[in-house]
Amino acid sequence: MTTDVIALTERMPDPWSVVTGLMAGGPDTLLSAERAEGALLQLCDERGRPLVSVEAPMLVRLPGEVARLLGPEAVVSGPVWWTEVRAATGARRAPQLAGVIAARLVRRLGGTVWPPGAVPPDGGEAPVTGVVGAAAPAAAQPAVDVLTDSAAVVIQERPLVAATAWLGDALRAAQAAGRALQIVTPRGARLSLPTRSLLGGLPNRWVVQDGAGGTSRAEPGGGYYDGLSGSVLRWQDGAFAATGTPAPQFLDGVPRAAVSEEGQLLLTFTTRRPAERDLLLGGPLETVWRVLTGGPPAGWGTCEPAALPWSREELTDLVRARAPEPTWLVVVGHPEGAAAIATLRVRITTGGVEEEVTFALGRAGGAPAEVPGLPELAGTLSARYGLVSLLAQHRRARADLEVPAQLEAGPAPLAFALGADDVHRIGLPHALRPPVSTTPVRLDPAERPGLYYPVPDGDWQAFQHLMAHLHSADPARGRAAAGG
Repeated sequence: MTTDVIALTERMPDPWSVVTGLMAGGPDTLLSAERAEGALLQLCDERGRPLVSVEAPMLVRLPGEVARLLGPEAVVSGPVWWTEVRAATGARRAPQLAGVIAARLVRRLGGTVWPPGAVPPDGGEAPVTGVVGAAAPAAAQPAVDVLTDSAAVVIQERPLVAATAWLGDALRAAQAAGRALQIVTPRGARLSLPTRSLLGGLPNRWVVQDGAGGTSRAEPGGGYYDGLSGSVLRWQDGAFAATGTPAPQFLDGVPRAAVSEEGQLLLTFTTRRPAERDLLLGGPLETVWRVLTGGPPAGWGTCEPAALPWSREELTDLVRARAPEPTWLVVVGHPEGAAAIATLRVRITTGGVEEEVTFALGRAGGAPAEVPGLPELAGTLSARYGLVSLLAQHRRARADLEVPAQLEAGPAPLAFALGADDVHRIGLPHALRPPVSTTPVRLDPAERPGLYYPVPDGDWQAFQHLMAHLHSADPARGRAAAGG
């Protein structure tokens, strides 16, 4: 049984409903007097060892988000309150206790429990006795299962590992302490694109049990590989480290996209505008969304599930309230259309307010790599929103945008666009003469235009030659590229 149980209730969990659920542990369990960081409440055994953590309820107003993250069996017809109940790893009978707590919440408030198998046959009537904590908590965050000087290890058994609030808390705590965040999952699990974005490369890792000796515990002796690079991993000096040997499980089988010819369009772009009082954020992303999907985004949030209907005004208010700290957001599409998802990072720099966007759109099998209208879209971003740069790519990968622990084709570049300020700094004559067989397109007729460069045949070598040519006339960008 998974250590995470989710109560999807029709009404907001009130204090009495939560207390009724927590009584499922019987008289031998105690409510933690010192709340665990990131959790609403924590239930402990008589020695103070954590058994179950209950997260703060979240109102999810986008019904499609529940099915996207939990699967079609979790379809709901309207807004629901999402309450996560996490059983402590290694605590005896803690998963059963988490299931009973969630079942009691649902019985009082209406709704359903995920996964369905977490609900006991009696519907949660009887308390769960004999629940014993295995050890003292590894960290202040209930999500962390193993904590060392080098890494914070999180064990997940969900089919799709989403960028939840508690996972974001664990990442921030790990970064602040100079540790890697390493997520351990079974072989069949997948990551959402926002979770893939959060991992952000080494030393963070997606650790996959290989199914040939791996266990549900992060310790030496199990069989593991990196879900993104495919390297066999070994537990070394308090963290999972790559051996450089490819894992057969990563290479075996035929990726779904190779058979179905599904694909993904990937856009990564940055805009920069002056920090004016009436500045409304989210416009660049909404423009891209409308052009490529035919409508605006469905919703947004600071984590997954993205709980709020799309509103640039509310998004702007949140970013202003958090300023000058940067804000990272998830933006999602409508469930009835093609899969689309984005992450948006807003930060204040000396040059103004920057919006950094990574946008992904699932494409049906057989769709051509080329996307009509990209030069015009880049032109709109340049003229209205102060485009800094844009990279468009295409890859043969799952159209549902989920990330499997399996070798998939890498992306191929479609085009690169450079905003007017950087073109001016490089020099228009130099920028107009790239050393590749492509003809730059002016994004607007102004004296300081941005430029759009199609990449012939998705050729990475041609793209690298283009970047080297542009950086050669802009030492600052060249040093940044060399360092990154």
